[in-house]
Amino acid sequence: MSGDRPTLPPVRLPSDAELARDALAVPLLARAVRLARWAGPGTRVGAGGELVEEQLPAAAEALGLLAAGSPEPTETDEALAAEARAEAEADASEAWRVAVDTGLVEIEDPDGSDGSDGSDVGGAAGADGDGDGSVSAGAALELIASGGPQDILSLWLDALDVVFADATAPVLEDLAGAIGDDGEIDLDALDWDPEVEADFLEGVLGNLYLLTVGEGGTAPVPVPLPVLAASMIVPDDMGEPTDDVLEQVSDAMMRLDDQFALLEPIGLVTYVPVDEALMVEDAEGGSDAGPSGDDEDVSRYGVVTLTPLGLHGIRSRLRDAGVEAPAVGDLADKGADALLDGVAHFPEPVARAETEQWLARREPAAAARELLVAAKGTDPGAPLRRLHCQQALALVGAEAEPAVREVLDDAELGGLARVWLAEQRAADVPPPPESMIFWLAVDTIAAQLDADGEPVELQELVEGLVGQHNGFFDAAWRVDHPATADVLEAMGRLHRDRKTAKAARKAAFKARSRSGG
Repeated sequence: MSGDRPTLPPVRLPSDAELARDALAVPLLARAVRLARWAGPGTRVGAGGELVEEQLPAAAEALGLLAAGSPEPTETDEALAAEARAEAEADASEAWRVAVDTGLVEIEDPDGSDGSDGSDVGGAAGADGDGDGSVSAGAALELIASGGPQDILSLWLDALDVVFADATAPVLEDLAGAIGDDGEIDLDALDWDPEVEADFLEGVLGNLYLLTVGEGGTAPVPVPLPVLAASMIVPDDMGEPTDDVLEQVSDAMMRLDDQFALLEPIGLVTYVPVDEALMVEDAEGGSDAGPSGDDEDVSRYGVVTLTPLGLHGIRSRLRDAGVEAPAVGDLADKGADALLDGVAHFPEPVARAETEQWLARREPAAAARELLVAAKGTDPGAPLRRLHCQQALALVGAEAEPAVREVLDDAELGGLARVWLAEQRAADVPPPPESMIFWLAVDTIAAQLDADGEPVELQELVEGLVGQHNGFFDAAWRVDHPATADVLEAMGRLHRDRKTAKAARKAAFKARSRSGG
């Protein structure tokens, strides 16, 4: 069965409509849309499609990042005002780039060619950067008002691609050191491989996704930055990391700190950055190599949390890369056999949510009959299907009773049916024959072994069953169930009483001999 399991747990996502509303509200995309509506034929762009420097203050004012007509700063606050202006203009420049690269605006060169892909935008602009290209609203801008949720989410994914490319670009300090005497960038001196950088960040985001969906719930999952960095660098079989590995983790954390700061405004994550005081402490030799373990210390090293929109975004990127990344609801339009096989190894809250969505599309009595038919079988996955069938029937409620009573005499489903009816406090539940009791016991343990391995709860189940029935193993090895021998061997491992465990192993040997195995 394990080879058929999905490579990632299923994710629980809000509806496309909710995600689309979130996408329109993220700061960077909202600013890009505002600039697209602000821009017009008089908007001046450079050779790469960027706003010319003289245009940036007006763009920042249009975004509300700078106050129009604000008074000149005094000498005492001039430096702070200059820093605020530079930051506002940088934010406006980034929003404009997103607007261009996502098609919110289109730029046509004077020769009539469309340069809105950003590769040769405004190429006919003069050397002085005045920019003669014509700026107009792009097709994507119309989708903001008239498109559906999928259109909005597609636009947001395009914006995410733009930001991802920025996040994996060389940092400015590295670029400055790689500029040769001729003014060209020496790529060899830069020591930057775009594919390696992109693969590393994709891997980090993939691990963040796995850590989030692995919880199985809907609550946000804050992940410390050191955990993410270590997940990419520290080998799984390494006990105590070496100083060299710890240094690599520290370097990766600093790079990720910058990258998540870029990814937060597009709504992918919420991020608590690394405490700048740590840098000072480290420089002065007063900081440990890593967090000490308590919550306060860990948070100082950076904490990243995927948003619901971020889960959608990373899932889309994973699927584009050929990774199976299921979502709750994927099985809602499939048959009961696909549902019961599909939820077999889901976390419990996710399995319940998937089953509820499946049931919501069906009439209760018909759904119950379909589930019972799908639960039959002698293949290795059948016991776990029957367990999830019983759990699904509990969600159907009393309306499943007629379908359940129809299988009371079925050798594979009769025990399940009686248990379900008893749980519903139904009247006139016929007592099971002894053979059915033991068959159900084997089937239940086989299902639990497939679902959970051998947890403490299973040990208690085994010991409880043996304690309830005198001569349990004398009857159990004769049970005509494909998993009888495997179950008895597991009972021998699980039971804490040595004499009973030995009796279980002896019964397992008899069962294998009886079946010819």
